Amino acid sequence: MKIGLDIMGGDYAPVEAIKGVQLFFEQSTDPSVHLLLIGNPEAAAPYLSMLEPYQSRYTLVPATQVVGMHEHPTKALKEKPDSSISVGFGLLAMKKADAFISAGNTGAMLVGSMYSVKNIEGILRPTIASPIPREDGKYNLLLDVGINADCKAEHLVQFAQLGSLYMQHVEGIEHPRVGLLNIGEEEGKGNILAQATYPLLKEDKQINFVGNMEGRDIFLDKSDVLVCEGFVGNVVLKMAESIYQIFSEQRKISDPFLNNFNYEIYGGTPILGINEPVIIGHGISHALAFKNMIEVAGKIVHSDLMNIFKKHFSQTATA
Repeated sequence: MKIGLDIMGGDYAPVEAIKGVQLFFEQSTDPSVHLLLIGNPEAAAPYLSMLEPYQSRYTLVPATQVVGMHEHPTKALKEKPDSSISVGFGLLAMKKADAFISAGNTGAMLVGSMYSVKNIEGILRPTIASPIPREDGKYNLLLDVGINADCKAEHLVQFAQLGSLYMQHVEGIEHPRVGLLNIGEEEGKGNILAQATYPLLKEDKQINFVGNMEGRDIFLDKSDVLVCEGFVGNVVLKMAESIYQIFSEQRKISDPFLNNFNYEIYGGTPILGINEPVIIGHGISHALAFKNMIEVAGKIVHSDLMNIFKKHFSQTATA
């Protein structure tokens, strides 16, 4: 298994990415994982001594350009073909990498995903999913969390199917419970989108739909997958991130539940619905986040999730 990692992506590149690689190698003995570290060799050189004991487990792939965090995604990818993001997607498209990870420009990662590896046939829109901690120590998978601010009911149904398959095959939950994020638990509640989506989810025999979930249910063990449009999902995600910042980092409150709001323990967010595994990391990721991004990518590849998606949606299209 070859996993491409953009070591130039993020505010603390390349040092934190390389520290994350070191942490992964220290804790993982899986010989099947070989990392392709994509970036500027000169920028990486001062830190590669950290990886000296693991030289057989990685390959440095030169990329002389970097897409800045505030550059226009489409323009940057077009004008910087030797950027670490462009090279990473090239490796993925040519099947020279089995997954690609970056904490760089999110827009460029989305554009690259849609135009380089493309949507799985039958997918109306890809989605990004994020784990939201629960009180029981597990998490709910929330999707969409930002790339689809406006949706139709059909989109949310596909998000539910993608999330359910992810939790089943990556996290090992046999019959994931799917909830629709709404302003009330009764059927018929909500805006036009929620009212249109509810009956479609209820009729879908391919998922285990358990009804509407209110805001107070987000952190409880009532569902495994939470579905909403990206506008709402992004608000929820940013609110969840602020909980850790306010209570753990600023007020120094130590609590196992609060600790689970540290985004770094989850790594990054997978893009679901495209042909190859792509993980987007937070721009301020440190070593722990990079280590966990690699682990998430490995779990997705090991689970053969992309082929499971392709089989599912090809059957759906012909049904």
